[in-house]
Amino acid sequence: MPDPRNPLIVQSDKSVLLEVDNPLYEDARDELARFAELVKSPEYVHTYRITPLSLWNAAAMGMTPKEVVATLEKYAKYPVPANITREIMEYMSRYGQLSLYKEDGDLVLMCEDADLAEEVWQNKRVREYLLERLDETTFLVDPAQRGFLKHALIEIGHPVEDVAGYVDGEALHFELRTTTLEGKPFRLRKYQQEAVDTFYAGGGPQGGSGVVVLPCGAGKTMVGIGIMHRLQTSTVILCPNVVAVRQWVHELLDKTTLTPEQIGEYTGDAKDIRPVTVATYQILTWRRSREEDFEHFQLFTARRWGLIIYDEVHLLPAPVFRVTASIQATRRLGLTATLVREDGREEDVFSLIGPKRYDVPWKQLEDQGWIATAVCYEIRVDLPDNMRRKYALAEDRKKYRLAAENPVKLDIIRQLLDHHSEDNVLVIGMYLDQLKTIAEEIGAPLITGKTSNAERERLYDAFRKGDVKVLVVSKVANFALDLPDANVAIQVSGTFGSRQEEAQRLGRLLRPKADGSFARFYSIVTRDTRDMDFAAKRQLFLTEQGYQYVIASAEERVWEQDPASFFV
Repeated sequence: MPDPRNPLIVQSDKSVLLEVDNPLYEDARDELARFAELVKSPEYVHTYRITPLSLWNAAAMGMTPKEVVATLEKYAKYPVPANITREIMEYMSRYGQLSLYKEDGDLVLMCEDADLAEEVWQNKRVREYLLERLDETTFLVDPAQRGFLKHALIEIGHPVEDVAGYVDGEALHFELRTTTLEGKPFRLRKYQQEAVDTFYAGGGPQGGSGVVVLPCGAGKTMVGIGIMHRLQTSTVILCPNVVAVRQWVHELLDKTTLTPEQIGEYTGDAKDIRPVTVATYQILTWRRSREEDFEHFQLFTARRWGLIIYDEVHLLPAPVFRVTASIQATRRLGLTATLVREDGREEDVFSLIGPKRYDVPWKQLEDQGWIATAVCYEIRVDLPDNMRRKYALAEDRKKYRLAAENPVKLDIIRQLLDHHSEDNVLVIGMYLDQLKTIAEEIGAPLITGKTSNAERERLYDAFRKGDVKVLVVSKVANFALDLPDANVAIQVSGTFGSRQEEAQRLGRLLRPKADGSFARFYSIVTRDTRDMDFAAKRQLFLTEQGYQYVIASAEERVWEQDPASFFV
């Protein structure tokens, strides 16, 4: 029943307002995250939106419309509008109305009723992927068009439940070690094993494709390895960069009985195709000219693969979606910390990789000690007087760069480094001129995209050993970088409000600390500029995951306060 003491206001436009200063805030937030998307997070009231895709992901994870409505009613201040209840029922019921399955070796699309089948048949875009109409509710489908059909159907608002099954791929037998090569005990954590079991789904067609959402530092790689072990089949692993490729290779050798001869690297440096092949997105999407084919797509047909793993699936390049549409008979696993894509292609992930199969709130893993407790700060500084006119007259895009490169930020970096002189600090930004200046001024090494892989590895290794306490890094450090002792990050500029980037940057700090200390994530932002506008967008991700976001002026020196005080 509605209760004015509750934290939610559900509105007829499918937006949901959540009061932050309410005893039920955290419970309501965790429930909402299962079926709604956070779109705004100012200090006191957060705005969520219920979308068809958020409801379909909820349905794919086993939620029912009644459970969604019951959650809204449980936390609502006022009655839930009747149209919202109807739309939740309608959208969620669409998941399962269309299904792909095998019948006597043929691929068949089954519709729940004749009216829906007629809508499908009359749509020109969909019809080009159907071979013939078998009866009033079923169609024969070309197996080579399986992914393209699913994509076309979701674009007209009809997700497909794909239970047509998968090829087994070449057998690859190996075991998980109980003691790693580094001499440490190893077994999958409970939530990692749950993710493996949910994706595998007993080996049946209800599993085998989809996305596992876990925080950076929570061991997504271990989930991938666990699924590989369960399937015992040849595997392609796609990664955002060469550093990530080599980390996968290291983890596979360290934690499984796979040998170096069974694992191949497919990058700009090497082209080895083995039973387990680890490649970069960049090499797959390389071509000699815009008119040429993507010649490295041959990797997908080089062996009879049984599993493809898309690491950081939110970064999947558009051309790889196309090839993924044509390999729907191969099991597909997406791994990510956030389903948000800056290009808005979340529906493509849903239809071509698969729906969300498993996730765990970051704060839940933090409470259990699997990832470090983090405090996030936004330190606001003023634009110098001599830059104000230039900023006022600049074009919109240049405005952000001017504000992001505010020279006042350097003084705050120095103060933070003085305070964190015993810590392991990453200074992160996107503008190379700014980063070069910072690196020179504070006497720290700089890593950018132009830094050779060998030099990157040398500096990362020195950082891990404690020989280097501060690294200045560009966007190359956003992805798949394993620096377990990093406990402070100072962000000076970011990619125009990118939530996925914020996820990756915070993730650099979330490996649990041996002494149980806090991780600290600072964003230095220029007040009353585009820099602050974009920071508000990036803040969405941190709020979405339940982090306290401390906003203060530079003069307040909040970094000197006990971080535990922000959790009271």
